[in-house]
Amino acid sequence: MRQVFLVRHGSHDRLGRILCGRMPGVSLSETGRAEARALARALARRLAGRGDGTLLASPRDRTAETAAPIAAALGLTVETEPDLDEIETGAWTGRGFDELAADPLWAAWNTERATARSPGGESMAEAQARIGRVLDRFAADGAPVILVSHGDVIRAALLGILGLGLDAYDRIVVDPASCSELALWPGGGRVVSINERTVP
Repeated sequence: MRQVFLVRHGSHDRLGRILCGRMPGVSLSETGRAEARALARALARRLAGRGDGTLLASPRDRTAETAAPIAAALGLTVETEPDLDEIETGAWTGRGFDELAADPLWAAWNTERATARSPGGESMAEAQARIGRVLDRFAADGAPVILVSHGDVIRAALLGILGLGLDAYDRIVVDPASCSELALWPGGGRVVSINERTVP
């Protein structure tokens, strides 16, 4: 059985206002950096004495910045994993949530997540398939794995393990700098915890 941690990046200044998607230059805020340091300390305590592990992060700046203190605390190297990337939000990238609220496609995205797609982007099912490939690589006994990714991608992974449809995405909270734990084995897995937070 493998212990896998799904970590969402820390807070940034556009959080809750702008749909950042894969837009460049989105870095952690001061709060986000403090969250990342606190998370790193918590994971170091939790994994003390466990030996080597694997630390993968999505290609976004905010995930790399969240992974860096974790790497330092655990003596690991951060590897970039494209399959952990944020959902490609296409034409919505960089737009404000207030502006998007009037778009019927946005309403469909938020009520029919299993079938909807952003204009010029990808579906949540495609994102789920991506992170599913990563989880499949580690579905065997071995050292712990930490995957630093994004809220909806982590939700997709959790829903897959729980056997729930993607339309249930908003039943799961994945806060910035939160950690959810999985136990994986060949052909299966279970959710150990969801949305654990460490206060800076």
